[in-house]
Amino acid sequence: MKEIKGNIASPKGFTADAIHAELKFQKLDLGVILSEVPAVVAGVFTTNKVTAAPVQLDKAVVAEGVAQAIIVNSAIANAVTGEEGLNNAQKTQRLLAEKFELNKSHVAVCSTGVIGKQLPMDKIALGISKLSAKNGHIDGFAEAILTTDTVKKEVVYEVEIGGQTVTIAGVCKGSGMIHPNMATMLAFITTDVKIDQALLQKMLSEVIETTFNQITVDGDTSTNDTVLVLANGLAENAEITDENSADYATFKAVLAQICQTLAKKIAADGEGATKLIEVNVTGAPDELSARMIAKQIVGSSLVKTAIFGADPNWGRVISAIGQVAPFEVSDIELEIQGDLVLLHSTPVDFDQAELSEKLKKKVVVIDAELNTGDKTGTAWGCDLTYKYVEINALYHS
Repeated sequence: MKEIKGNIASPKGFTADAIHAELKFQKLDLGVILSEVPAVVAGVFTTNKVTAAPVQLDKAVVAEGVAQAIIVNSAIANAVTGEEGLNNAQKTQRLLAEKFELNKSHVAVCSTGVIGKQLPMDKIALGISKLSAKNGHIDGFAEAILTTDTVKKEVVYEVEIGGQTVTIAGVCKGSGMIHPNMATMLAFITTDVKIDQALLQKMLSEVIETTFNQITVDGDTSTNDTVLVLANGLAENAEITDENSADYATFKAVLAQICQTLAKKIAADGEGATKLIEVNVTGAPDELSARMIAKQIVGSSLVKTAIFGADPNWGRVISAIGQVAPFEVSDIELEIQGDLVLLHSTPVDFDQAELSEKLKKKVVVIDAELNTGDKTGTAWGCDLTYKYVEINALYHS
């Protein structure tokens, strides 16, 4: 695989557009992804029991297994909006289908923003009328889906499948209300590979566990979390039909890389964040335990605030491990920024001033060896800052 410059429309047969529909002040706030032909679709959604209207609609789209367009608005989540909110999501679906002469059931609808407000359908309708399939603002799509994000988040890879070049592109948004099992995040992936829907869904569901489900910013799981993958099959002779094939393994590896890259971009752009935190757990008896422990460490408010303050307080890390480890942990080796601070669960001498300086870097790495097995897990998050409190104290919901 190789990373290339591009955008969500880089795979064959895709295009995109973005406009300012006046949902937000001045900024782009309505975007669309279109495929020339109906595409296989796979999706994973929030585990929050309160699901936004578009999530309910998109689950039905994914159940049918085919999609040709995704329309996204930012600023308003269309969550906890009752029957009117569901009707508005369905109207958005119908309006886009009519605009581009698509099957209505092949249109996915996504929203992000403030919970509890109804969509201004007059603005949505006017905005849809202005979207274009030929002369669109393709690069603007990654911006149009943002809320409190500070940067666009996108990545594109090429890989050889069946002797042909396949392109896979991903874009996402997410900054706050981010917590494992999905987050206030939307992620969209397009590819021109040809693949059976059941295989794509299986692949995506597995990849999510070690990527998007391994990030946390603030411990809150959103109502709108959605990851959708469209595969339109327009890369000639590049087809995946067998999950035991080398092509399946290759494509899955690229999909995992894209999801991990996007997940880390979200973690690094956490609301008010100044540092990306990566936690690597090794020596666990099983992968689930390793992942859960890594998430507990990176999600601990005490760990996050210590990292913000460049305080090498390793006791907070050990406490986090003990809270969720389903087995005895009595032989832990702990490193922070490469400095050994604990060996055989016993403190070792280290230069606190030097380590504190290392904790001022943009990326902080914590490595925990549990010495109880051979399984590993990684999680990503960010520090917890004064700015996070300011943003969320003023963010009307």
